[in-house]
Amino acid sequence: MIWILACLHFILATATAFIIILFGVRPTRSFSWLLLVILFPFLGVTLYLLLGINRRKFKFFQLKETTKRQLYDKDFNNNEKSDVSLNSINKNRLARLIEKTTHFPVLANNNIEVLDDTEDAYNRIFEAISNAKKFIHLQYYVLEEGEVLSKITKLLEEKVKSGIEVRIIYDAFGSYGAKNTTLKKLKSIGAKVFPIMPLRYGSFLFTMNYRNHRKAIIIDGKIGFAGGMNISDKYIKKLDELGIWDDTHLKLQGSIVNSLHRVFIKDYFFASNEELLLGDKYLPTQNSEGTTNVQLVASGPDSEQLSVLQQYLMLINIAQKSICITNPYFIPNQSLLQAIKIAALSGVRVRILVPRKTDSKMATYSMFSYFEEMLEVGVEIYLLNGKFSHSKVIVVDEEVASVGSGNFDHRSFEHNFETNLLIYDAKIASNIDALFTADCEPCEKLDLNQLKKRSLKQKLLEGSARFFSPLL
Repeated sequence: MIWILACLHFILATATAFIIILFGVRPTRSFSWLLLVILFPFLGVTLYLLLGINRRKFKFFQLKETTKRQLYDKDFNNNEKSDVSLNSINKNRLARLIEKTTHFPVLANNNIEVLDDTEDAYNRIFEAISNAKKFIHLQYYVLEEGEVLSKITKLLEEKVKSGIEVRIIYDAFGSYGAKNTTLKKLKSIGAKVFPIMPLRYGSFLFTMNYRNHRKAIIIDGKIGFAGGMNISDKYIKKLDELGIWDDTHLKLQGSIVNSLHRVFIKDYFFASNEELLLGDKYLPTQNSEGTTNVQLVASGPDSEQLSVLQQYLMLINIAQKSICITNPYFIPNQSLLQAIKIAALSGVRVRILVPRKTDSKMATYSMFSYFEEMLEVGVEIYLLNGKFSHSKVIVVDEEVASVGSGNFDHRSFEHNFETNLLIYDAKIASNIDALFTADCEPCEKLDLNQLKKRSLKQKLLEGSARFFSPLL
């Protein structure tokens, strides 16, 4: 029996290794998978099939939704046109890159409000839902039972009764904490509710690794909310040792709302198979709401380019004075790591704010494994204690800011559907930079000499986690 299992493992491992070598994109990631397949009989092969297949290269494992999404882009993706000039060579380069990779241009005359207080952000969302006149569209990675979801459910029930259209799409994996009773109640009151890539028998192998990590609300086509916040009580009360979750969200008005809505419309179409929500009702002509230039960055497994990764790289590369990064899962690949080190060595002040603890020990150890070499080149790293920062924010030179759902890890770059917003506005960027500085003041600033004194056990745990970081 042992010999049979050994032979079977050898055959499976050899076949999997052949696929990894033939279709792998990055050597570091391929090597990590090879080691996992060899060291862990059967488990390594299973994990690779679920989480490691490069579906961009290996046609047999491509999602059928990917082809449909690309056809949608070709036939229906008539985004707004823009001839906005940002009066900066580097900003124009960044804007041109994002437009080429995501097909969303920079749009002018928007009003952007930065919501850095999560309880206030929920209240603003509740208020906007209460004032809806035509439709309410919600898209979230996490819908979790609690006060916040109950409040939203009650508000939506009232709006449906008054004739307002309500549509909700959620990630099946991220929203496992939402009870079927709540989802059934939403459906029973007349809301259209659909999971995105549900975990069903027969499609589990193709959908498990691709999650929709977006968070957005569009109301009447005139008001939008987007950023890092999910629907969860973790943002208003302490539920575990991480403390209250901190986050950054945006309220949007102006032409950028149509860009955000097009992402929802596309995802809703593939989650529901209902008719496309096109036309003036859902994509109305927008009035001039302000003076801010904004650009949407949408990325996912169906994208031809790794748009979020390219966005972060470009932001770091164009920095001349300062870079502020807040992210709960700071696990950079080699290109990002080198870009950050080059920026710091060339005189750009680089500050990074991360939580001391995350909801994943593997992610925490992997994150800490990068700190020593960054401190050595002058990067400033601050550890947030007492609460968990879930914000995904980058500010460059107090002139350009990015707020959204994209983490600084391989999953957000390659496997998740993400949405970020690039804000080309010095006043807003400077304000976010000031909020970042205020958040850093009570934090522990890492000291290189002290960090080097950490235990051998800690270094081994960090090194082991970092080795498998390409798989996170």
